[in-house]
Amino acid sequence: MYKVLLVDDERMIIEGISRVMKWDEYGTELAGTARNGVEALDFILEHQPDIVITDIRMPGLDGLELIARVREQEIDVPFIVLSGFGEFEYARSAMQYGVKHYLLKPSSEEAIGRSLGEVVAELDMRRNKEQFVSRMEAEYKKVMPHAKEQLLKEFVMNKTYGRSDWERYRSLFGIPIEERVRLALFQPEEACEFEHLFALKNIAEDILGSNRLLLGTTIGQHVLLLVRDEGESGTLAVDLGAIKTVFGSFYKMDATVALSEPDELANARAMYRETLECLNHRFYLGEGSLITKRDIAGGDERSGEAEREIEIDEERLAMLIRSGRVEDAAAFVDEFFGRLTSLRIGAEVAKSYAITLFMAAVRQDAARLDEHMEELTKLGGAMTLQSLRETVESTVRAIALRHYESNKKKHSSIVQKVLDIIEANLGNPSLTLNSVAGEMLYMNPDYLGKLFKKEVGEKFSNYVMKARMDKAIESILQTDDVKVFELAERLGFGDNPQYFSKVFKKYTGYSPSEFKRAP
Repeated sequence: MYKVLLVDDERMIIEGISRVMKWDEYGTELAGTARNGVEALDFILEHQPDIVITDIRMPGLDGLELIARVREQEIDVPFIVLSGFGEFEYARSAMQYGVKHYLLKPSSEEAIGRSLGEVVAELDMRRNKEQFVSRMEAEYKKVMPHAKEQLLKEFVMNKTYGRSDWERYRSLFGIPIEERVRLALFQPEEACEFEHLFALKNIAEDILGSNRLLLGTTIGQHVLLLVRDEGESGTLAVDLGAIKTVFGSFYKMDATVALSEPDELANARAMYRETLECLNHRFYLGEGSLITKRDIAGGDERSGEAEREIEIDEERLAMLIRSGRVEDAAAFVDEFFGRLTSLRIGAEVAKSYAITLFMAAVRQDAARLDEHMEELTKLGGAMTLQSLRETVESTVRAIALRHYESNKKKHSSIVQKVLDIIEANLGNPSLTLNSVAGEMLYMNPDYLGKLFKKEVGEKFSNYVMKARMDKAIESILQTDDVKVFELAERLGFGDNPQYFSKVFKKYTGYSPSEFKRAP
């Protein structure tokens, strides 16, 4: 039912119309009456009637003034105007306010009914139109997010779209005009369902907000975001980290994100390729990283350097493991993986080198080969260089430690004393088999030398030289500013740094100063 307000300063007219009209037959009800324009305006503002039937001549505020005041309030209620014969032309001036229905007083029930019916028909049409528009808006809002997602997918994957296409769709979907934007590509680090990607996109929408996140979609196992570029002063990197943190707290899953350099919207496809290239480097930079083009700069040049064979000194690693030198063996592994990291060769090639190193280590632990084969499977499925490194290093440490424990039991107490003396006196230039045998252990040097070689596997002098060189390598790797003469003095070469350098180069292939810069 439409609510009707009846306005006239003559009580008899109000009572007469109120009584004779069958309001419900027209889909209406009489909601109230007013004796002048002031009362009517108050009623309209408070109760918002659907139709107003008003006299034209009234004290205080006449009908035309009432209509004007209502329109000033932007209330689009339809009016039916009642006027006397002499007022009709005056009443027609109400047309400027959109009034379409005029009746001469006195008006019959039929005349008022016809006008009321026409107004009701207009209101029905308006209501149907509004309902239609509301339904269309609801459908539009429902489909718009999916359409925007598809738009972003099309622009980053289909090379047939150009700048003019982007401008047309930008206008259609109401995307703000931005001179510079960036793409952020998220990849969860474990097997995930669509619900995980959907949640990741929703978290990004909450944290970035519609002011910065222009479009978002899912592509395969990735979430792709088109964001406004904020320049160097922006907090985008921090907020991308917050997205990863919130996602991880809910789903116990890390994610790696690649961020493109700023560019124009029309170059979205090139930015997408850039983010994919960045993700390829997560093998070296690690899971859960934020990777940009700057992080992978120089990768092509390094790959070119890596085309030559990477040599692995398996004999030295075996010696370190068999002698139970746990930390030295671990340092060997660290140095090897440092070379892989600097060269940035392909992931599968890097795995093949790591597996070669791994097999060189497990051959020193033949009794547990079956156990190590399970670890080998883990190496093949490693997604990052860091996970490869952790598996290989933990295996090498464990095998070397077993050899250390075995060696402690195997070495006679005399040989163990010799090893302890060597370790404590690497800086002593007078450290020789004769000095250890005669001055420290009061033994025959020849007998001690044979016993040492039998249990340790090499001559005393060779063992001391290798121990000094390994200690020198450790010092060089740990110290930025290496002074050769200090190393020589510290490792038992006295004031002869030239001889120290000669021995070091023979042992490593590099001079001490070159070794730090070696690949």
